[in-house]
Amino acid sequence: MSYEEARDELDSVVRRLEAGGLSLKESLALWERGEHLAATCEQWLEGARAKLAVAIEERGQGGGSDAETPF
Repeated sequence: MSYEEARDELDSVVRRLEAGGLSLKESLALWERGEHLAATCEQWLEGARAKLAVAIEERGQGGGSDAETPF
């Protein structure tokens, strides 16, 4: 599942929970799904942060005046 898919589904889960009108069983199932989706999003974001850190470090090691410019 892509980050965008997980984020969009998580948004839908939150909206459904906020709207109310669900049974306790339905609410708990949605909550658990939301927790799983949030963890998926966090994994994607951590991966992106790691890639950015590597790219920034590599750019800094390249030297030159561009080293101070982030991107």
